Amino acid sequence: MASSAALSMRRLRSRWPQHLSASMLATVTSTVTRTFASSSLLRKDGDEPQGHLPGHPSSVFLTSLNDSFFDSVKPKTLSGNQNAKGGIPTYRLMDGVGRLLPGVTDDMVNIDQDEAVKMYRTMLLLPAIDVILYNAQRQGRISFMMTSYGEEGAVIGSAAGLDAKDEVFAQYRESGVLLWRDFSLDHFMSQVFGAEDDLCGGRQMPIHFGSTQHHFHTISSPLATQIPQAAGAGYALKRTKGREGNVVICYFGEGAASEGDFHAGMNLASTTKSPVIFFVRNNGYAISTPAAEQFRGDGIASRGPGYGMLTIRVDGNDALAVRSAVQAAKSKALSEQRPVLIEAMTYRVGHHSTSDDSSAYRSKQAVESWKQMDNPLHRMRNFLTDRGWWNDRLEDDTKAQHRKIVIEAMGRAEKKKRPQLSSLFEGTYRGELPANLKEQRAELAELLEKYGSLPGWSKELAKHANAGKDMQQYREKQQA
Repeated sequence: MASSAALSMRRLRSRWPQHLSASMLATVTSTVTRTFASSSLLRKDGDEPQGHLPGHPSSVFLTSLNDSFFDSVKPKTLSGNQNAKGGIPTYRLMDGVGRLLPGVTDDMVNIDQDEAVKMYRTMLLLPAIDVILYNAQRQGRISFMMTSYGEEGAVIGSAAGLDAKDEVFAQYRESGVLLWRDFSLDHFMSQVFGAEDDLCGGRQMPIHFGSTQHHFHTISSPLATQIPQAAGAGYALKRTKGREGNVVICYFGEGAASEGDFHAGMNLASTTKSPVIFFVRNNGYAISTPAAEQFRGDGIASRGPGYGMLTIRVDGNDALAVRSAVQAAKSKALSEQRPVLIEAMTYRVGHHSTSDDSSAYRSKQAVESWKQMDNPLHRMRNFLTDRGWWNDRLEDDTKAQHRKIVIEAMGRAEKKKRPQLSSLFEGTYRGELPANLKEQRAELAELLEKYGSLPGWSKELAKHANAGKDMQQYREKQQA
């Protein structure tokens, strides 16, 4: 069957006046061919993903590589140009002390007392947990800890902007999202201590949570792996009946945006038009590398337009603005079926982790200054106090109660047994174990039989449920 372009050319030739030259016919032929070629680039839904290919009617051509050409490719708002007036603007609702900015009204903020107080209570819970578990690590009671100091507004503000069934792919400073969703402190501490009832089976590093019930996908230690995972989950979500009102949110730091998985995930979500919110916490440091040494250009937000994404830069220490930004991003992601990039500008007050000493690469004076400047806790407290929703008594009582329940939950978790050793080989394969795992299980059983009664071994085995006796049935000689 002849193509539409070929049929049109036949009709054109049959009607073409004989006195017109062949060169004129060639010119018209070229024009018609270009028109049909360009129309073939259009998708059924009217998108023009290849709109800048030569021959496309929307293409713009220049003939000189002068400064104006480069300015058209590199807008000043995205370039990081020091002369640009602030670059990409930052969305905020409160000033640095927690008062609404001129022109911002309570109706615009649109939050009631119960939700606002819950936000602040949960924000206060994060540093209570951080202090106690950080000290526990230093005492040798847990192996590792990462805190959220300075980023409480970004974490809880974003959590408040979501629905409880929105899917979460976190990095490692988003434990507050789980707490906002009423994840119990007992489950929290069981994960940190690797207890028998840990939802992750005692296999993950501390602070690497996961909860199917709370739509919180298990955290992975390798940097940025959650970004393409979230893009795939977003595509699956849009194809799942009954989940039309939900989105995926993916958290990561600006350091993770330097990984290749960032590009893979952003590009996949954009091309598949998946409802994913990419929430990057730009907290100033990728461990010890300052943001200024990680990338050029105007932060991570400047990358959004390159992927065809709607983009928001928000004051990450303004919990109310973060909540509003996430709500707007979710609305856009669902109504327009497309991903949205949010860059939350904040500051990591604490060390990267208990394996880091940030005094080696930044001054203590700078950290102390940031504790006071635009502090997310102070701003949220002042917002509540101005409306009569909070006072000093509530502040003191809440902090005391938080400390009490955190210490109690930690004490319970610390006394729990660790998972039985045989569970090491479970949970990966459905049905019968493969031969290599059976062999490894038998080897462990033999080692326990041979050395399990030694003082050091027996002390460690006593910490596990069944003290390793569940492995006896897997000894090779017994199986034979």
